Amino acid sequence: MSNCDSCASNGSCSSNDKDNCNGGIKKTMPKYGSVKNIIGIISGKGGVGKSTVTGIIATELRKSGYKVGVLDGDITGPSMPRFFGVNDKRAEMIPINKAEVKFKPVETKSGIKLISLNLLIENEDEPVIWRGPVITGALSQMYTDTEWGDLDYLLIDMPPGTGDVALTVMQTMPVKSMVVVSTPQDMVSMIVKKVVIMIEKMSIPIIGVVENMSYIKCGNCGDKIRVFSKKTAEEQAKYLGIPLLSEMPINLDLVESLEKGTAEKYISDTDEYKMIIEKII
Repeated sequence: MSNCDSCASNGSCSSNDKDNCNGGIKKTMPKYGSVKNIIGIISGKGGVGKSTVTGIIATELRKSGYKVGVLDGDITGPSMPRFFGVNDKRAEMIPINKAEVKFKPVETKSGIKLISLNLLIENEDEPVIWRGPVITGALSQMYTDTEWGDLDYLLIDMPPGTGDVALTVMQTMPVKSMVVVSTPQDMVSMIVKKVVIMIEKMSIPIIGVVENMSYIKCGNCGDKIRVFSKKTAEEQAKYLGIPLLSEMPINLDLVESLEKGTAEKYISDTDEYKMIIEKII
């Protein structure tokens, strides 16, 4: 990366580490395993379906034969265990020595390795009332100290916005690329634009944007009915200045599968999301 020349010259990272260095900060690697590709999934605000898109991408990648892990980076609002229907399970904490533990992630039905704060606390309803440094520390520990094994893809379900955790992920982890999630409203697109600019400032490639809740499909004629904006997904992507990966409809069958914890099986039986994966792999 272009920002690495200065840090290499002052000795903070060697010339061989330039791909793992940005702005003088050497990238952190997992202790227990190797990861070929790290992809962050991010949005400008909550409630737009970022975690759903993360789960869809993970499931489709796994269905395509890749070894996949998911790091639930939304520490104060973790939802990935619910998506995969494993919220009743708990990750193991294995002592390494008196001061260290490693985490054994929960595996989903299809073999996706998942770590989330909600898999490490006794009650998933218990709120996390922590300040920023503690949150970023917990996320970093879950990333470095989880027994990932050999992964082709690690997906990070990022917290919304441009705060401490997003900055920590982009600066300290070797993120290969980002997927942005938005919805059709102009107000949401304006906030998402801030995230896009942040990612560009961090010199991380953006694969594109998934516009979620883009439309509903008429049950009689099959026409697309846009309920949140008259603008097309292409227009919104043009405003953001990034490629459009997919426009996803409001899908009540998917919502029902999420509520039942069977989304992984539902997505595995659906070809609707292939266009996203084709631009990732």
